[in-house]
Amino acid sequence: MKSKKTAAIIQARMGSTRLPGKVMKNLKAKPVLWHVIERVKQAENIDEIIIATTTHERDKIIFEKAKEWGVKAYRGSEEDVLERYYEAANNYETDTIVRITSDDPLVDPFIVDNLIGCFNDKEYSLVTNSSEEKRTFPIGLDVEIFSFNVLKEAYNNAAEKYQREHVTPYIYENFRNDIYIYHNADDYSDFRWTLDTIEDYKFMKEIYNNLYNGKHNFYFKDIISFLKKNPQIRKINEDIKQKSVKDGV
Repeated sequence: MKSKKTAAIIQARMGSTRLPGKVMKNLKAKPVLWHVIERVKQAENIDEIIIATTTHERDKIIFEKAKEWGVKAYRGSEEDVLERYYEAANNYETDTIVRITSDDPLVDPFIVDNLIGCFNDKEYSLVTNSSEEKRTFPIGLDVEIFSFNVLKEAYNNAAEKYQREHVTPYIYENFRNDIYIYHNADDYSDFRWTLDTIEDYKFMKEIYNNLYNGKHNFYFKDIISFLKKNPQIRKINEDIKQKSVKDGV
C-alpha cells in the first residue's frame, strides 16, 4: 500500500501591491524565500516542499531558484491561487497539504510538525493555528493543513473571486464544524511577524541581524524572548494593518 505523502506547498510570486519582489529581498545576504524553505526543511513530518509560483515572466526566477535550492516547483495562474494550489498538489500526487506562504521567514518547523501531528491524529478537514477569530500565534507563523480531497472540493466549488484568489476561504466557510484550531498557551496574536510592507522588512532585518548566525536555530520562543527584551523592535511594524482575504491578492 502506498504511503501518504505530506507536502508543504509554499505560494510565491514577485508581484505584491505593498512590497514588490519581497520574496527575493535579502535577509543576511540570502533571499526571504530561501530562508522560508530552509526553515520548513527542518520539519520532520514534511516529505516534500513545493513552490507554487505563477506563469508570469517575472516569476521565472522563483521557479528556477526553487530547483537550484533542491525543492519542487510548479507554475500556474497568478490570480486563481486556489487553482494553482490544486494543480501543484495534483501534479506531485500530494495527499496532505501544508499551506505556508513565502512572506513568513520566521515560520517555525516545530509548530509545523505539531500541527501535522494534530491533523493525522484528529482527522479534521482542516487544522490551523491562524484562524482570524481565535488566533493566539503571531501573524507570520501561519500554518494550514488539509487533505487533497478537501482541496479538490474547494477547487471544484469555490465561485467567489476572493475564494479563488486565496486558498482556504471556501474551506473555512463550508467545513466550519470540522476545523481544529491549534492554540498557544499565551496569546501573541497582536505580534506581527510577516513581510508585506517596508516596515515589516525593517523588522525582519532586525530579527535576522540579531538572531541569525548562518543557521536557522532560533524559533518561536527565542524570538518572543528577544522582543520582550527589545520592545523597540516590535514597534517598527506593530501598527501595520493585516490585509483581509477579501482585499485581493
